[in-house]
Amino acid sequence: MNIPAELKYTKDHEWVKVEGDVAIIGITDFAQSELGDIVYVDVDTLDETVETEEVFGSVEAVKTVSDLFMPLTGEIIEFNEKLEDEPELVNSDPYGEGWMIKVKISDNAQVDGLLDADAYKEIIAG
Repeated sequence: MNIPAELKYTKDHEWVKVEGDVAIIGITDFAQSELGDIVYVDVDTLDETVETEEVFGSVEAVKTVSDLFMPLTGEIIEFNEKLEDEPELVNSDPYGEGWMIKVKISDNAQVDGLLDADAYKEIIAG
């Protein structure tokens, strides 16, 4: 199970990479393995400001559809358009080519409320 130490995490199995006032967000290796083969990523909130824990999109796998929850309040400024043609990148490279959105963070203090890698490992260990 790959859980990069430099990233932040949520209890909803999203990862967050903060670069200044922009956050790159995707789902974790654990989440993609639980979902199985991902066939579609739907984000219809581009250019909208979405509050923490609101749904910003969904991931469709062969067996299920799962909502995606915002880890930080902010404006969604970019969607990874590669996922329109290659949603399987979320399975093969969840922390790299399989990223989902970029967000302009409204309040950098919210980053402190995210989980570090050790805290996230405790959640998935159950």
